[in-house]
Amino acid sequence: MSLDKPYLDVPGTTIFDAEQSRKGYHLNQFCMSLMQAANRERFKADERAYLDEWAMTEEQKQAVLARDLNRCIAAGGNIYFLAKIGATDGKSFQQMAGSMTGMTEDEYRAMMVAGGRSVEGNRVIGEDGNAQAHHQPQGSAGQKASA
Repeated sequence: MSLDKPYLDVPGTTIFDAEQSRKGYHLNQFCMSLMQAANRERFKADERAYLDEWAMTEEQKQAVLARDLNRCIAAGGNIYFLAKIGATDGKSFQQMAGSMTGMTEDEYRAMMVAGGRSVEGNRVIGEDGNAQAHHQPQGSAGQKASA
């Protein structure tokens, strides 16, 4: 019996529930391994070889290699675990969050200082707010990537 998940209709949001936790277990364990300096060095020396030591799916490995945090989250990653990848790469959490929206770090900071995204048009999938899939990625960084 599956649970009713009304939160699946929230645009731009993946809820880290029990299902996501199971799906991303090995991905998140890999991320936690990066807390140890020796593991960070091994990963940086040969990312693919280090990833192949983990029972992750190929999709999870490709998402890590591409540093596509949105794909990582869709594949069961938890942002607090995924932050270890960013730290390994010398990125701040703010830089990582900006990359997930297609914004530059400065654009992301300005949006958050201004109060974040408006809830208008972003309450359920299918409205026309800026968090809706047809408006992603946002910002000049995302426009350059999609050009």
